[in-house]
Amino acid sequence: MNQAIRNSWVVALAMFVLILGSLTYVQFFAAEKLNTNPNNNRALYRDFGEPRGSILVDGKAIAESVPSDDQFNYQRVYNSPELYSHLTGYFNLNNTTQLEMTMNDELSGNSSQQFNDKLVQLFSGAQSQGASVELTIDPELQQLAYDLIPDGQKGSIVMMDPKTGDILAMVSKPTYDTNLLAGHDTAVLGANMEALTSQPGLSPYTNPATQSLLAPGSVFKLVDTAAALESGKYDAESVIPNPPELPLPGTNISLPNFTTGACSARSEADFAFALAWSCNTVFAQVALDLGQDNIAAQAKKFGFDTSLQIPNEVVASHFPENEDEAQLALASIGQGSVTATPLEVAMISAAIANDGVQMTPNLIRSVRAPDLSVIDEPKPTELNTSVSPDTARQLTEWMVGVVDNGSAKSAQVPGFKVAGKTGTAQVDGRGDNAWFTGFAPADDPQVAISVVMEDVDLATGAQLTTPSAQKLLEAVLNK
Repeated sequence: MNQAIRNSWVVALAMFVLILGSLTYVQFFAAEKLNTNPNNNRALYRDFGEPRGSILVDGKAIAESVPSDDQFNYQRVYNSPELYSHLTGYFNLNNTTQLEMTMNDELSGNSSQQFNDKLVQLFSGAQSQGASVELTIDPELQQLAYDLIPDGQKGSIVMMDPKTGDILAMVSKPTYDTNLLAGHDTAVLGANMEALTSQPGLSPYTNPATQSLLAPGSVFKLVDTAAALESGKYDAESVIPNPPELPLPGTNISLPNFTTGACSARSEADFAFALAWSCNTVFAQVALDLGQDNIAAQAKKFGFDTSLQIPNEVVASHFPENEDEAQLALASIGQGSVTATPLEVAMISAAIANDGVQMTPNLIRSVRAPDLSVIDEPKPTELNTSVSPDTARQLTEWMVGVVDNGSAKSAQVPGFKVAGKTGTAQVDGRGDNAWFTGFAPADDPQVAISVVMEDVDLATGAQLTTPSAQKLLEAVLNK
C-alpha cells in the first residue's frame, strides 16, 4: 500500500514538474518567438488589454495608456503629438512604429530585464504592467526647434550633446497627430492613414531626421577638410588654386564657385578662406588630389555607411564607391550621389566638437519598472575616432571663422564663440536643400546642431537655417 502511495506521489510530482516546466518555457523562453509570430493575434489583443508603460520627457508623459470602455480596457494617448510624432511613432492593431516599436518589449513589460516581475505576476495573478521610458529630449529646445520650422515647410532640426551623444531635440515637419493612428477601430485607422499619407512630404512610417537621405551640399566640405589634414599632405599654411570654374575631368562641364559669394576675390585660397566662403573649386581639387579612397575612408570615420539603432532606426548615410573623377568632384561638395541624414550632419559637428571622438547618438535617458526601479540607464559610448585632436582643433578654428567672418555670420551669439558651416545642395527639378551645422561654445562645446530646410530658394534657405541655429544655440548657452 505504501509503495502504491509513493508511486502515485512520484507520478503526481513528475506531472507537476512537467506542467510547470512547460508553462515556464512558454511564458519565458518561447515568449519572444510566440509574441512575434504574425499569426498570433492573441498577443496583440493581450497587449491592448494591459497598461502599457509611458514614454516621458522631463518626467511628463508624451505617450501613455489610459482606461477605455471597450474590449481592450486601455487606449494609447499621445500628448503634444505633433511635437513628438516622429519620435514616439504610434501603437495600434495594424502597425507599431518608432519608439513604440523599438522599445516595445520594455513598454509592454516583456523585456528580459523584467523577468522577475513577470514571474511574480504569473503566480500572483497581478496585472502585467510595462516599464516607462524617459527620453533625453529637452522639452524647451524641442518646442523651440519645432516652432522655427514654418508650417508647410519641409525641414528637420537635430540638437545633441557632443560629449555624450544624447539627443536634446529632434523635430521634423510636416508632422501629424499620432492619436489619429492609435484607436481601436481598424476602419477608422485605415481612413486616417490614407488621409495622412496623401499629404505631400509626410510619411507616418518614418522619421525624416534619421531616415531621410538628402544631398548635404557644402556641409560635406568639413569631411574633405578633415581628410586633407589627416592625410598629412595639407596643413593650415596650404594654399590651393581657386579658379572661378574647374573643368570636370572627362566631361565638357565645369564646376563653378558660388556666383554671389566672395570666392572670386582670390585666385588662390587657404582652407580658412575656402571654408568661410565655401569655394567649390578648392575642395574639388583637394578631393581629386586625395582620391576616392581617402575621402570615402574619412566619411566612414564620421559615420557614413553605418546604420544605427538609437534605439530607433538610423538609415546609413552614403558616400558613393567607384566614382570617376568628375563624380568624385561633385561628391566632394555634397552633390552627386552622396547622401546624409540630418542626424549624420549633426554627428559630424559633434565629433569635431568632442576633440575628434564621435559618440553614439542616444534617445533614452532611463527605463524604469512600475516600482520606479531602474531597469536600464544607457551610458555614453564612443562610436568612432573621426579625427585626431589636433585636426579637430584646427577644424574648430576654421569653423569659428565661418561664423565670425564668412557665410554664417547670422549664427553669431553675443558673448560666445560659435563654430559652424553653411551648405546649399541643388536638387534636380526642385528647390535647394539649405543647411547649417555647427556647435557652441567653441572652446567648451555644449551642443551640436544641424538644420536643413528642403525645397527652398536661396533667400528662403538663408532666412530659415542660420538664424534658426542662432536662436537654438542662444537658448542653450543662455540657460
